[in-house]
Amino acid sequence: AGVSGAAAEPRRVRRLRRGSRRYPTVTRDTAPPEGGRRYADGDSPAPIRQWPLLSVIAVVVSGLLVMIVDFRIGLLTVGAAMLAGAALRVTVSAVGMLAVRSRYTDVLTYGGMGLAIVLLTLMAQPRPWLELPFLSDILRFSAGS
Repeated sequence: AGVSGAAAEPRRVRRLRRGSRRYPTVTRDTAPPEGGRRYADGDSPAPIRQWPLLSVIAVVVSGLLVMIVDFRIGLLTVGAAMLAGAALRVTVSAVGMLAVRSRYTDVLTYGGMGLAIVLLTLMAQPRPWLELPFLSDILRFSAGS
């Protein structure tokens, strides 16, 4: 009444081939982010292959250097670089290493950080260039004054 070894073998092989629907405990491969392809082929020099990332980094570094002289202009430059990174991520199909996550997440992250930097810079004391009453109330409440 027992099942012979030859008859049981095909069922076990079928079960192994089908695979499991559970997530693997060890990740074997990752999907590259959408738009993570190089802008140019591998024979091109690195600045040409990665121009979107290098342009954003160049503007951020220049903004940090300008902060030595005038912190508002420098921080506005850094915020503008983040917003430019979001715009590049939306418009350019192959942005190289500027693509970290999905396009939607990258644009939301770069744009949100850029907008926050610009708004907070415009509201910085003394003599803010922009006054938003509801944000001032939040700031005053959190600072305890």
